Amino acid sequence: MRRPSPTGRPTGGRPPRPRAEQTEQLGFEGMPERLFVCTPSKLGAYADCPRRYRYSYVDRPAPPKGPPWAHNSLGASVHTALKNWYALAPDRRRPEVLGTLLKGTWVREGYRDDEQERDAFRRALSWLESYVAGLDPADEPVGVERVVAVKTAVLAFNGRTDRIDSRPGPDGRPELVIVDYKTGRTGLDGDDARGSQALALYAYAAERVFRRPCRRVELHHLPTGTVAAHEHTPESLQRQLTRAEDTARDIMAAERAVADGADPDEAFPTEPGPRCGWCDYRRTCPAGARTPAKDPWAAVERPAEPATDQD
Repeated sequence: MRRPSPTGRPTGGRPPRPRAEQTEQLGFEGMPERLFVCTPSKLGAYADCPRRYRYSYVDRPAPPKGPPWAHNSLGASVHTALKNWYALAPDRRRPEVLGTLLKGTWVREGYRDDEQERDAFRRALSWLESYVAGLDPADEPVGVERVVAVKTAVLAFNGRTDRIDSRPGPDGRPELVIVDYKTGRTGLDGDDARGSQALALYAYAAERVFRRPCRRVELHHLPTGTVAAHEHTPESLQRQLTRAEDTARDIMAAERAVADGADPDEAFPTEPGPRCGWCDYRRTCPAGARTPAKDPWAAVERPAEPATDQD
Protein backbone atom coordinates (compact mmCIF):
# COMPACT_ATOMS: atom_id res chain seq x y z
CA MET A 1 0.00 0.00 0.00
CA ARG A 2 1.26 3.47 -0.88
CA ARG A 3 1.65 5.88 2.00
CA PRO A 4 0.67 9.48 1.49
CA SER A 5 3.46 12.00 1.21
CA PRO A 6 3.54 15.10 3.35
CA THR A 7 1.85 16.96 0.52
CA GLY A 8 -1.10 14.60 0.57
CA ARG A 9 -0.17 12.99 -2.77
CA PRO A 10 0.66 9.26 -3.01
CA THR A 11 4.33 8.39 -3.22
CA GLY A 12 5.78 6.10 -5.86
CA GLY A 13 4.52 5.64 -9.40
CA ARG A 14 5.34 7.78 -12.42
CA PRO A 15 5.98 11.44 -11.52
CA PRO A 16 4.00 14.09 -13.39
CA ARG A 17 5.62 15.38 -16.55
CA PRO A 18 7.25 18.80 -16.36
CA ARG A 19 5.02 21.63 -17.58
CA ALA A 20 7.41 22.34 -20.46
CA GLU A 21 7.00 18.80 -21.76
CA GLN A 22 3.22 19.08 -21.56
CA THR A 23 3.32 22.34 -23.53
CA GLU A 24 5.48 20.83 -26.23
CA GLN A 25 2.94 18.07 -26.81
CA LEU A 26 0.33 20.65 -27.84
CA GLY A 27 2.18 21.54 -31.03
CA PHE A 28 1.67 19.45 -34.17
CA GLU A 29 3.85 21.12 -36.73
CA GLY A 30 3.89 19.40 -40.08
CA MET A 31 0.51 17.75 -39.55
CA PRO A 32 -1.91 18.07 -42.52
CA GLU A 33 -4.73 20.56 -42.32
CA ARG A 34 -8.13 19.33 -41.21
CA LEU A 35 -10.40 18.03 -43.91
CA PHE A 36 -13.34 20.17 -44.93
CA VAL A 37 -16.50 18.26 -44.04
CA CYS A 38 -19.14 19.03 -46.63
CA THR A 39 -22.26 18.06 -48.54
CA PRO A 40 -23.33 19.22 -52.00
CA SER A 41 -25.67 21.79 -50.47
CA LYS A 42 -22.87 23.22 -48.31
CA LEU A 43 -20.55 23.67 -51.30
CA GLY A 44 -23.42 25.00 -53.41
CA ALA A 45 -24.37 27.60 -50.81
CA TYR A 46 -20.91 29.16 -50.98
CA ALA A 47 -20.75 28.95 -54.78
CA ASP A 48 -24.12 30.72 -55.03
CA CYS A 49 -23.35 33.40 -52.45
CA PRO A 50 -20.60 33.44 -49.80
CA ARG A 51 -22.78 35.60 -47.55
CA ARG A 52 -25.55 33.01 -47.56
CA TYR A 53 -22.97 30.37 -46.66
CA ARG A 54 -21.86 32.49 -43.71
CA TYR A 55 -25.40 32.92 -42.43
CA SER A 56 -26.05 29.17 -42.73
CA TYR A 57 -22.80 27.66 -41.46
CA VAL A 58 -20.62 30.26 -39.71
CA ASP A 59 -22.70 32.73 -37.71
CA ARG A 60 -23.86 31.38 -34.37
CA PRO A 61 -26.58 31.83 -33.55
CA ALA A 62 -27.65 31.74 -37.18
CA PRO A 63 -29.91 34.56 -38.35
CA PRO A 64 -33.62 33.69 -38.52
CA LYS A 65 -34.81 32.28 -41.81
CA GLY A 66 -37.81 33.48 -43.74
CA PRO A 67 -41.01 31.46 -44.09
CA PRO A 68 -40.92 27.95 -45.60
CA TRP A 69 -41.11 27.60 -49.38
CA ALA A 70 -43.95 25.71 -51.00
CA HIS A 71 -41.69 24.33 -53.75
CA ASN A 72 -39.43 22.78 -51.08
CA SER A 73 -42.47 21.20 -49.43
CA LEU A 74 -43.65 19.85 -52.77
CA GLY A 75 -40.23 18.43 -53.66
CA ALA A 76 -39.75 16.81 -50.26
CA SER A 77 -43.21 15.21 -50.43
CA VAL A 78 -42.57 13.67 -53.86
CA HIS A 79 -39.09 12.45 -52.94
CA THR A 80 -40.31 10.74 -49.77
CA ALA A 81 -43.25 9.14 -51.58
CA LEU A 82 -40.86 7.60 -54.13
CA LYS A 83 -38.56 6.40 -51.36
CA ASN A 84 -41.50 4.71 -49.64
CA TRP A 85 -42.67 3.20 -52.94
CA TYR A 86 -39.34 1.42 -53.28
CA ALA A 87 -39.57 0.31 -49.64
CA LEU A 88 -42.63 -1.79 -50.55
CA ALA A 89 -42.34 -5.39 -51.66
CA PRO A 90 -42.15 -5.56 -55.50
CA ASP A 91 -45.65 -7.07 -55.79
CA ARG A 92 -47.08 -4.06 -53.91
CA ARG A 93 -45.39 -1.41 -56.07
CA ARG A 94 -48.51 -0.42 -57.98
CA PRO A 95 -49.71 3.01 -59.14
CA GLU A 96 -52.84 2.82 -56.99
CA VAL A 97 -50.80 2.97 -53.75
CA LEU A 98 -49.25 6.30 -54.65
CA GLY A 99 -52.13 8.41 -53.37
CA THR A 100 -51.79 6.88 -49.91
CA LEU A 101 -48.02 7.21 -49.97
CA LEU A 102 -48.12 10.85 -51.05
CA LYS A 103 -50.79 11.71 -48.49
CA GLY A 104 -48.67 10.15 -45.76
CA THR A 105 -45.60 12.18 -46.70
CA TRP A 106 -47.30 15.43 -47.67
CA VAL A 107 -45.70 18.62 -46.30
CA ARG A 108 -48.23 21.44 -46.06
CA GLU A 109 -45.98 24.43 -45.40
CA GLY A 110 -45.60 27.43 -47.68
CA TYR A 111 -48.73 27.28 -49.82
CA ARG A 112 -50.87 30.36 -50.39
CA ASP A 113 -54.11 28.66 -49.39
CA ASP A 114 -55.90 25.31 -49.31
CA GLU A 115 -56.92 25.60 -52.94
CA GLN A 116 -53.33 25.98 -54.14
CA GLU A 117 -52.22 23.14 -51.88
CA ARG A 118 -54.90 20.78 -53.24
CA ASP A 119 -53.92 21.69 -56.79
CA ALA A 120 -50.26 20.99 -55.99
CA PHE A 121 -51.18 17.62 -54.49
CA ARG A 122 -53.14 16.61 -57.60
CA ARG A 123 -50.25 17.60 -59.85
CA ALA A 124 -47.71 15.76 -57.70
CA LEU A 125 -49.83 12.60 -57.73
CA SER A 126 -50.15 12.83 -61.51
CA TRP A 127 -46.36 13.14 -61.85
CA LEU A 128 -45.80 10.13 -59.64
CA GLU A 129 -48.35 7.97 -61.45
CA SER A 130 -46.82 8.80 -64.83
CA TYR A 131 -43.31 8.21 -63.52
CA VAL A 132 -43.82 4.82 -61.90
CA ALA A 133 -45.74 3.64 -64.98
CA GLY A 134 -42.36 3.61 -66.73
CA LEU A 135 -40.61 1.68 -63.95
CA ASP A 136 -40.29 -2.08 -63.56
CA PRO A 137 -41.52 -2.82 -60.02
CA ALA A 138 -39.18 -5.82 -59.87
CA ASP A 139 -36.07 -3.70 -60.39
CA GLU A 140 -34.21 -3.24 -57.13
CA PRO A 141 -31.94 -0.19 -57.01
CA VAL A 142 -28.53 -0.51 -55.44
CA GLY A 143 -29.58 2.28 -53.11
CA VAL A 144 -32.53 4.56 -52.39
CA GLU A 145 -31.84 7.69 -50.34
CA ARG A 146 -28.39 6.17 -49.90
CA VAL A 147 -25.57 8.14 -48.28
CA VAL A 148 -22.23 7.90 -50.06
CA ALA A 149 -19.02 9.35 -48.66
CA VAL A 150 -15.41 9.80 -49.70
CA LYS A 151 -12.28 11.50 -48.41
CA THR A 152 -9.70 13.32 -50.51
CA ALA A 153 -6.65 15.35 -49.53
CA VAL A 154 -8.99 18.29 -48.88
CA LEU A 155 -12.57 17.03 -48.50
CA ALA A 156 -14.53 14.72 -46.26
CA PHE A 157 -17.56 14.57 -48.54
CA ASN A 158 -20.89 12.91 -47.88
CA GLY A 159 -24.21 13.18 -49.65
CA ARG A 160 -27.55 11.43 -49.92
CA THR A 161 -28.43 10.23 -53.41
CA ASP A 162 -32.06 9.89 -54.47
CA ARG A 163 -31.34 6.59 -56.19
CA ILE A 164 -28.43 4.47 -57.42
CA ASP A 165 -29.23 2.04 -60.22
CA SER A 166 -27.19 -0.82 -61.64
CA ARG A 167 -27.26 -1.18 -65.43
CA PRO A 168 -25.11 -2.93 -68.04
CA GLY A 169 -22.19 -0.78 -69.21
CA PRO A 170 -20.70 -0.62 -72.71
CA ASP A 171 -18.86 -3.90 -72.14
CA GLY A 172 -21.90 -5.61 -70.65
CA ARG A 173 -20.61 -5.45 -67.09
CA PRO A 174 -22.82 -3.76 -64.48
CA GLU A 175 -22.17 -0.09 -63.80
CA LEU A 176 -23.77 2.31 -61.36
CA VAL A 177 -26.01 5.20 -62.40
CA ILE A 178 -26.84 8.20 -60.20
CA VAL A 179 -30.51 9.23 -60.43
CA ASP A 180 -31.69 12.58 -59.08
CA TYR A 181 -35.38 13.53 -59.01
CA LYS A 182 -36.40 17.05 -59.95
CA THR A 183 -39.80 18.72 -59.49
CA GLY A 184 -39.06 22.32 -60.54
CA ARG A 185 -41.08 24.05 -63.24
CA THR A 186 -38.23 24.36 -65.72
CA GLY A 187 -37.24 21.48 -67.99
CA LEU A 188 -33.65 20.24 -67.89
CA ASP A 189 -31.18 19.14 -70.55
CA GLY A 190 -27.85 17.36 -70.84
CA ASP A 191 -25.91 20.50 -69.96
CA ASP A 192 -27.65 20.58 -66.57
CA ALA A 193 -26.60 17.00 -65.91
CA ARG A 194 -23.06 17.61 -67.16
CA GLY A 195 -22.59 20.74 -65.07
CA SER A 196 -24.04 19.41 -61.82
CA GLN A 197 -21.23 19.26 -59.28
CA ALA A 198 -23.46 17.35 -56.87
CA LEU A 199 -24.12 14.53 -59.35
CA ALA A 200 -20.44 14.28 -60.22
CA LEU A 201 -19.44 14.05 -56.56
CA TYR A 202 -22.11 11.42 -55.95
CA ALA A 203 -20.72 9.39 -58.86
CA TYR A 204 -17.13 9.79 -57.65
CA ALA A 205 -18.09 8.69 -54.12
CA ALA A 206 -20.38 5.83 -55.21
CA GLU A 207 -17.64 4.36 -57.42
CA ARG A 208 -15.37 4.14 -54.40
CA VAL A 209 -18.01 2.96 -51.93
CA PHE A 210 -19.28 0.12 -54.13
CA ARG A 211 -16.03 -0.49 -56.07
CA ARG A 212 -17.90 -0.45 -59.37
CA PRO A 213 -17.72 2.06 -62.24
CA CYS A 214 -20.14 4.98 -61.92
CA ARG A 215 -20.02 7.45 -64.77
CA ARG A 216 -23.61 8.08 -65.85
CA VAL A 217 -25.69 10.69 -64.04
CA GLU A 218 -29.36 11.44 -64.70
CA LEU A 219 -31.83 14.17 -63.79
CA HIS A 220 -35.39 12.79 -63.84
CA HIS A 221 -37.77 15.73 -64.27
CA LEU A 222 -41.10 14.43 -63.04
CA PRO A 223 -43.36 17.29 -64.25
CA THR A 224 -42.35 16.67 -67.89
CA GLY A 225 -41.38 13.01 -67.66
CA THR A 226 -38.01 13.77 -69.27
CA VAL A 227 -34.53 12.51 -68.40
CA ALA A 228 -31.42 14.67 -68.79
CA ALA A 229 -28.28 12.52 -68.73
CA HIS A 230 -24.52 12.80 -69.04
CA GLU A 231 -21.74 10.22 -69.32
CA HIS A 232 -18.75 11.34 -67.28
CA THR A 233 -15.17 10.27 -67.85
CA PRO A 234 -12.56 9.85 -65.11
CA GLU A 235 -11.14 13.19 -66.25
CA SER A 236 -14.45 15.07 -66.06
CA LEU A 237 -15.15 13.65 -62.59
CA GLN A 238 -11.70 14.75 -61.49
CA ARG A 239 -12.34 18.25 -62.82
CA GLN A 240 -15.51 18.51 -60.75
CA LEU A 241 -13.68 17.17 -57.71
CA THR A 242 -10.87 19.72 -58.16
CA ARG A 243 -13.46 22.48 -58.43
CA ALA A 244 -15.06 21.31 -55.18
CA GLU A 245 -11.68 21.23 -53.44
CA ASP A 246 -10.93 24.76 -54.65
CA THR A 247 -14.24 25.94 -53.19
CA ALA A 248 -13.43 24.20 -49.91
CA ARG A 249 -10.06 25.96 -49.73
CA ASP A 250 -11.74 29.32 -50.32
CA ILE A 251 -14.25 28.61 -47.54
CA MET A 252 -11.57 27.55 -45.06
CA ALA A 253 -9.50 30.63 -45.86
CA ALA A 254 -12.54 32.88 -45.27
CA GLU A 255 -13.33 31.11 -41.99
CA ARG A 256 -9.72 31.51 -40.81
CA ALA A 257 -9.80 35.19 -41.71
CA VAL A 258 -12.92 35.74 -39.58
CA ALA A 259 -11.38 33.79 -36.71
CA ASP A 260 -8.32 36.06 -36.95
CA GLY A 261 -10.47 39.19 -36.70
CA ALA A 262 -11.35 40.06 -40.29
CA ASP A 263 -14.66 41.74 -41.09
CA PRO A 264 -17.13 38.89 -41.77
CA ASP A 265 -18.85 40.95 -44.47
CA GLU A 266 -15.55 41.27 -46.34
CA ALA A 267 -14.54 37.64 -45.84
CA PHE A 268 -17.96 36.45 -47.02
CA PRO A 269 -19.13 39.02 -49.61
CA THR A 270 -22.59 39.01 -51.05
CA GLU A 271 -23.39 38.56 -54.72
CA PRO A 272 -26.67 40.43 -55.31
CA GLY A 273 -28.88 39.14 -58.08
CA PRO A 274 -32.33 37.77 -58.89
CA ARG A 275 -31.81 34.77 -56.62
CA CYS A 276 -31.77 37.13 -53.62
CA GLY A 277 -35.55 37.21 -53.81
CA TRP A 278 -35.59 33.48 -53.03
CA CYS A 279 -32.99 33.58 -50.23
CA ASP A 280 -33.90 32.41 -46.72
CA TYR A 281 -31.82 35.26 -45.29
CA ARG A 282 -33.01 38.10 -47.53
CA ARG A 283 -34.31 40.13 -44.57
CA THR A 284 -30.97 39.83 -42.73
CA CYS A 285 -28.72 40.68 -45.67
CA PRO A 286 -28.59 44.43 -46.50
CA ALA A 287 -27.98 43.73 -50.19
CA GLY A 288 -30.67 41.06 -50.36
CA ALA A 289 -33.20 43.26 -48.59
CA ARG A 290 -33.07 45.65 -51.54
CA THR A 291 -34.28 42.88 -53.84
CA PRO A 292 -38.07 42.37 -54.05
CA ALA A 293 -39.08 39.29 -52.09
CA LYS A 294 -40.70 36.29 -53.73
CA ASP A 295 -43.88 34.92 -52.19
CA PRO A 296 -43.32 31.53 -50.52
CA TRP A 297 -45.74 29.92 -52.96
CA ALA A 298 -44.56 31.69 -56.13
CA ALA A 299 -42.63 28.73 -57.58
CA VAL A 300 -45.66 26.42 -57.53
CA GLU A 301 -48.11 28.97 -58.92
CA ARG A 302 -49.59 27.87 -62.22
CA PRO A 303 -48.82 30.30 -65.07
CA ALA A 304 -51.76 32.50 -65.99
CA GLU A 305 -53.89 31.23 -68.84
CA PRO A 306 -53.57 33.35 -72.00
CA ALA A 307 -56.46 35.70 -72.59
CA THR A 308 -58.87 34.73 -75.39
CA ASP A 309 -61.31 36.86 -77.38
CA GLN A 310 -64.94 36.30 -76.59
CA ASP A 311 -67.51 36.11 -79.39
